[in-house]
Amino acid sequence: MKSTGRPAQGTAGLPDAIAQAITELDELLADSDHALQTRYPGDRPGRQPVHTAYVPADQFQPDLAAEWGRLATAALADCVPSPADFGAAMGLPDDIAGVVRDRVTAKLATEPVEDFRLDFEDGYKPAGDADAAEDADAVAAAGRLADAVVSGSAPPFTGIRSKSLEAATRLRAIRTITIFLAELLARGPLPAGFALTLPKVSSADQVQALALLCGRLEQTFGLPGGSLTFEIQAETPQLILGPDGSATIASCVRAGGARLAGVHYGTYDYAAALGVAGDFQRLDHPAADHARETLQVAVAGTGVRLSDGSHNVLPAGSRSEVIAAWQQHSGLVRRALERGFYQGWDLHPAQLASRYAATYGFFAAGLPRACERLRNYTESARTGTLEEPATARALAGFLLRGHDCGAISAADISERCGLDIAVLTSLRQARR
Repeated sequence: MKSTGRPAQGTAGLPDAIAQAITELDELLADSDHALQTRYPGDRPGRQPVHTAYVPADQFQPDLAAEWGRLATAALADCVPSPADFGAAMGLPDDIAGVVRDRVTAKLATEPVEDFRLDFEDGYKPAGDADAAEDADAVAAAGRLADAVVSGSAPPFTGIRSKSLEAATRLRAIRTITIFLAELLARGPLPAGFALTLPKVSSADQVQALALLCGRLEQTFGLPGGSLTFEIQAETPQLILGPDGSATIASCVRAGGARLAGVHYGTYDYAAALGVAGDFQRLDHPAADHARETLQVAVAGTGVRLSDGSHNVLPAGSRSEVIAAWQQHSGLVRRALERGFYQGWDLHPAQLASRYAATYGFFAAGLPRACERLRNYTESARTGTLEEPATARALAGFLLRGHDCGAISAADISERCGLDIAVLTSLRQARR
């Protein structure tokens, strides 16, 4: 029997019948205890990007992240030159608009893109292009990513989205992944933060299949076991509700095991599959909320991360059109953050401005209260304030996320609650 972690005194002083019941309960609950510990290990350690920027694989270049940053910075200068203009466009209160604008500008200059996904699916060439063309693009894109890694211009997170593992595109997906990895690994080690993205998942079998393929790829290329991780996209109703009435996504989490790093919501494919008219296919549609809430419950505590989907109203055109798109996008990003979705998709360079504005504003606005509550928790013996350990974990996670993306600094946190990043990390990882 596994250790229960019970205090040393154990059953001393208890009636014999109760001591016997404790032994029986330990045996009865042993499998449940083990399942809880293994299936729900808590948050995945390390940083989560605040977004994934999708680009057609054949259009990726080593300096693309910097170029997106320059374009986003130029859009800010042209359309919202003052803090007041910036705050009005991004829905930020006056007291933080200037600070947030400065930090967003700095972010665009130093780390404009956190995660690039080189797309061989919907954002790639029209279906029907010759297989030889995609083979060649896989080789070329892998070479350009390797060049970006060597030069230091690659974002901290990268990866590719293949076609799905449905019968019609299965071979093409496997070829692209294999060819891309062969070229990438011929140029150097697997980049840190690299992930595969599998679209249009409809069954746990597809997740298990990709996990199997990852193992075979590791054997083929001499990678350590578990090196390859992947994300799946929630774009089909079948992933939310299976034919037997169960939540298929829960089975997918088990099928993916430690390799499944994330689940990304697919805004438009999912809404279209439900018959939602084009004008109403949006991130704040009730159908989107239902799907994301199901995903959120299914992955809670498993270490699988969530990402919101994309917004297709792009900040392009006249100044008024750009500002209107920023207002929509920043509002949707803020809405997602309030609901516990800390990552989303971006499709256009100028969306970086509204992504970071909303994200930085969210953390900046929440910083004082989060620090106050966390300080009260750590000083509860003196103040008499009661905060739950789960709340302390959530508050530490909030501050760490804000620090990871550059929204708040270690000094901001320390000045308000006296805790450093190491202590916050320990608090966040504490088991219940």
